[in-house]
Order: sequence, then C-alpha cells, then structure tokens
Amino acid sequence: MNRVLPTAGDVRSAAVRLAGVARETPLLAGTLLDELTGGRILLKLEPLQYTGSFKVRGAYNRLVQLSPAERAAGVVAFSSGNHAQGVAWAARRLGIAAAIVMPTDAPRAKISNTRALGAELILYDRERESREDIASRMADERGATLVPSYDDPHIIAGQGTVGLELMAQAAAAGGLPDDVVVCCSGGGLVSGCALAVKDLSPAARVFSAEPAAFDDTRRSLEAGERVRNPPGKRSICDALQAPTPGVLTFALMRQLLAGGLAVSDREVRHAMAWAFQHLKLVVEPGGAVALAALLSGKLETRGRTVAVIVSGGNVDAEVFCEALAPAAG
Repeated sequence: MNRVLPTAGDVRSAAVRLAGVARETPLLAGTLLDELTGGRILLKLEPLQYTGSFKVRGAYNRLVQLSPAERAAGVVAFSSGNHAQGVAWAARRLGIAAAIVMPTDAPRAKISNTRALGAELILYDRERESREDIASRMADERGATLVPSYDDPHIIAGQGTVGLELMAQAAAAGGLPDDVVVCCSGGGLVSGCALAVKDLSPAARVFSAEPAAFDDTRRSLEAGERVRNPPGKRSICDALQAPTPGVLTFALMRQLLAGGLAVSDREVRHAMAWAFQHLKLVVEPGGAVALAALLSGKLETRGRTVAVIVSGGNVDAEVFCEALAPAAG
C-alpha cells in the first residue's frame, strides 16, 4: 500500500481530474434547520452525485491514474455497495474491467446497481469469509489492481473534493463554516474533506460522525491510536461498518479532526425521515449520520455556521419505509 499521506494540493489536483466528470452537487442553505438549531446550517448533497454517493470521486481519481498496462489488467474492489458502484461507474467510463466483492446481505439496490454498471460481482458471506482475502487473491491471480475503499492517497484526495466544493460554495453563499460534520466509516471522506477545509480555513473544526455501534474513529481519536470495533455488532448503517480506521486516514484524522460524534440507529432513522419530510430528500442510513448528529444535539450550533455532508442516498425501499413509519404514525 502507498503510505504517502495526501495533501491539500492532491485534493486540488483531483478536482482538476474530476472537472466535467463528477457532478458539482448542491449546497443547500436556508432550511428549517436554521430555526431548529439556532445556527446557519449548510447541507452538501452527495445523494445527487452520480451513483447516489460521493464514492465516484475517489474511484475515478484512482482509476484515471492507472497506467495503460494496469488498465488492461483490470481492477478488483470490495465494498458493501457505494464504493462498489463508484468503482464500477469509473471503470465503465474508462473502459476498464472491474470485479467487485460484495456481501450477500448488501442492500439489493446496491447489488443490482453495481451489476447494471457492468461489473463482475463476487458475493461472499460476511460472517464466514474475509472480503479482503477474496479480493487480494483475485487481484494476485489476475494481475489486477486492488482499489481500496478508503485507505489510499488517491481515493482520499478524490473524496476530499466534496470538501473543496463545499468551501467554495459556502464562501459564495455568504461565509465559510465554523464546523463541518462528515459521515465516517474507514475515514476516506472525512480525512480528505479535512485536508481541503483546514487548508482554506485553519480555524474551522471538522468532526466525524458514526453509528454508535461502529464508533471506532471517535474512540481512536480519544485514545490517540487506532482501536477496533468489537465483533458481532450491528447497525442499520450498512455503509459505515469498517472495523477500524485506516492507517492513512487515521494519520490525517489525528492531525486535522476536532473530534468524533456517534449516533444511535433510532437517531439515524429520525434523520432519514426528517430529510424526506422537510427537504424532500432520500438519504440512506450511512448518509444520514452527520445530519442525525446535528438533529440530536451532538454539537453546539447556536450562532455558528455548520456544514453537514449528506453522503449518500442508496437505500432499499423497505428500509426507507421503516425509517418513515414512526414519523408517519
């Protein structure tokens, strides 16, 4: 693995590669959240990105830099769904064969969407098999490039373009944020965004947001070293179940983050329902954790400008309906 830490300059270079490729997603301001929180709340809407999440940014930034020989040999990735779709989308755009290792219990929408993008799918049992072992073995056998979901400098830099866009849009809308809250699993999105945010506004605070059952980043930041989640935990947030922060991502998070926030599945469901009712947005569980942290009062917002990254909208219909049911009742 390339262990060179990416920089804010790498995020800017990624933005050049992604120009005209990824969408510049909207930054939503002036919502009911301002009244509820006493702050100025900005929402960066990555569910409106291609494939329904931010993951196309890192995937394309990684794949577009492969050599001709590497492109010809193809790529292998492992993912519960959003990275899978991002890699499949980037690979199809660049004419690269992609094989994706996905758990059998991944959301059906993510499995079908990844297959529809032309990727070869290899399904595995997350209880009995290791996706890392399966993918590494396939990459070795095929001479293919393994594309990590977060612990790669090119992936981190690509995801950081979310933060770079956010800061430019916030400045144009009247002022940079005091705080930025970012959904977090392995840390690719939050560490990349922190590079961009802190480069442009050193005083801004960046926080990770995680499901309470998978709060390894929060606990790692408090401990000063990478810690693991205990086995056997479950969460509605299928996209945010990394066992521990990445090596590269944690090195950046230790330097750049102000802390970590954690929310319950109940708070996540409430955020999904709130976004649907008041913003007319479909947000998946993992994409709603930063909004859930805001709505549940995990961060002081009164008199502050707070940017929240809503990171994805790929959710099965029944899961979404379950989140809406309490609110509907």
